[in-house]
Amino acid sequence: MKLNPAQDQAVKFISGPCLVLAGAGSGKTRVITNKIAHLVRECEMPARFIAAVTFTNKAAREMKERVTQTLSKAEARGLKVSTFHTLGLNIIKSNVIALGLKPGFSLFDDKDTMALLKDLTEVEYDGDKDLLKFLQTSISNWKNDLLLPEQLLKTAHSQEEKQLAEYYRQYQSHLRAYNALDFDDLILMPTLLLKHNEAARLKIQSKIKYLLVDEYQDTNTSQYDLVKLLVGERRRFTVVGDDDQSVYSWRGARPKNLQLLQEDFPELNVIKLEQNYRSSGRVLHCANILIQNNPHIFDKTLFSEMAYGETLKVVVAKNEDHEAERVIAELIAHKFINNTHFEDYAILYRGNHQSRVFEKLLMTNRIPYKISGGTSFFGRPEIKDIMAYLRLVVNQDDDNALLRIINTPNRGIGRATLEKLGNFANEKQTTMFSAACDDDLRGVLAGQAYFAVSQFSRWIVEVSDNAVRGDTEAVVRDLIKSIGYEEWLYEHSASPKAAEMAMANISTLFKWVTNMLKGTSTEPAMSLSEVVNRLILRDMMERGEDEGDGDQVQLMTLHASKGLEFPYVYMVGMEEGLLPHQSSIDEDNVEEERRLAYVGITRAQRELTFSIARERRQYGEVINPEPSRFLYELPSDDVEWEFDKPQKTAEERQETGVKSIANLRGMLGG
Repeated sequence: MKLNPAQDQAVKFISGPCLVLAGAGSGKTRVITNKIAHLVRECEMPARFIAAVTFTNKAAREMKERVTQTLSKAEARGLKVSTFHTLGLNIIKSNVIALGLKPGFSLFDDKDTMALLKDLTEVEYDGDKDLLKFLQTSISNWKNDLLLPEQLLKTAHSQEEKQLAEYYRQYQSHLRAYNALDFDDLILMPTLLLKHNEAARLKIQSKIKYLLVDEYQDTNTSQYDLVKLLVGERRRFTVVGDDDQSVYSWRGARPKNLQLLQEDFPELNVIKLEQNYRSSGRVLHCANILIQNNPHIFDKTLFSEMAYGETLKVVVAKNEDHEAERVIAELIAHKFINNTHFEDYAILYRGNHQSRVFEKLLMTNRIPYKISGGTSFFGRPEIKDIMAYLRLVVNQDDDNALLRIINTPNRGIGRATLEKLGNFANEKQTTMFSAACDDDLRGVLAGQAYFAVSQFSRWIVEVSDNAVRGDTEAVVRDLIKSIGYEEWLYEHSASPKAAEMAMANISTLFKWVTNMLKGTSTEPAMSLSEVVNRLILRDMMERGEDEGDGDQVQLMTLHASKGLEFPYVYMVGMEEGLLPHQSSIDEDNVEEERRLAYVGITRAQRELTFSIARERRQYGEVINPEPSRFLYELPSDDVEWEFDKPQKTAEERQETGVKSIANLRGMLGG
């Protein structure tokens, strides 16, 4: 497909900073991949000097695949396509000493972080989940804003602020002691390094001569600073974004970064992609009208050359059960009449809790479905266990990993033993593993307990040494066998089938590990430490990002739907308090909720149906919600409310009947 004039302009402009304002469905990925090809072929820039950055592994994979379809292997050699966090991890690996880390550092996921914070706040918080979650979010936000504990301790006024800052200081101190980083450190540390270390900055700038950033509107403060530091004085970059699709403020995203870009780079060339290749004219018209109610940094109006299309419909139900019945009945009837596939349909909602009633009905009607956000591969207990073993093998300072597997499978090391070991480690001001290897441990643990702990620690040291010096692949294989994990699984699983499936998952993990150890034509061979960190990062990045497979109705939140498209979309729960969400109404942040509705509307290619309930259960009470203000903001001529629906004529009813019979005959092979 030929590039349209705006796309062509965006591809060919390479002389300075460029912002491509890409509306929904306007072909932004095509622009990025074509621009990479243009830089390599027409501008004769070797691919190894080009870096493309995005937010999810899925988007990075798709971009890589698109590029390989355009460029030959030789032309694409050395091209860097990754997420922000993978890029950050690579910078950290190259500057371990400068950052004060030891080689073989660990990555903490959100559960590891929560476990550490729980330990640090045990006396004051007593395991209060809300307080812990607030502390975890606060630390994440501070890191995203490049704020360190020392700065916060100086500026804290109230006792609460001082306490939070002190917990942050202790948390960072413990991470350093464990030789570990958390998810936010993967951006914070490279950004601070490049800001304060000129030699490191010049070195990495010499390796990246052109930078492309996708979904730029989702960047936070530290990511924007990292972008500026990477491009340096050369100022050759392209960022692609859409302020109308910025829906992640709760994750630190700042659509204001689009405005800052103009201030920091006055020569910025802004190119608008306004032609939509996804949706009908009517869907786009409604989306444009809705989003006009928000203030804009840059004005744009999407247009489509496709047919104007079907009227948008609003289905009205008595309550949430009736809503699900109506939507599923509409979906079944629509599929039958139009001879479509289940995968053509998506049900989108504001909150995960709304999915349950739809799942129940889909199961009752034996309709295959896929719900986004199920247990990820790395979330499975058997994978977490084996990963904990690998984490401890590459980094003995990882207390969380040790606690998970020191008695899995059973080694006779109970809670009382672990408590004594933990107290001993605190006295010695060292990690639990170092404490387990300490000569003085005999005075703390007696008999069998001492023997079990010291035997485990000696074994880990041996495995770790063999992994570095010997055949790493064979060491990993022997590790899984020697712990007797398969036998233990069959004893403790709900059924032999469950144990079998768990072992199949471990086999998959082992294949990934061995492939990464060996390397491929596009990825160099890695050490075991690098493999473990890459897998932990993959887990953190891919949660809720599972690929759809087979002919299934898609159920997902509006946030999860971003970047996807479906022929037929049902946006359910279109009520005040749900969309816009009550917390956003209370915080006067309805603009972001409107952007979220805009994202939902622009997922639809052909037809869009909204649903509302007159009654809804909320916290044990029955409420009577009002229809969402966003429904009233849509052009009335393009939206058909159920109670305003004109009655079908006899000819229309006959036509529908004939169509249904034809489809039935087709299904029966008649």
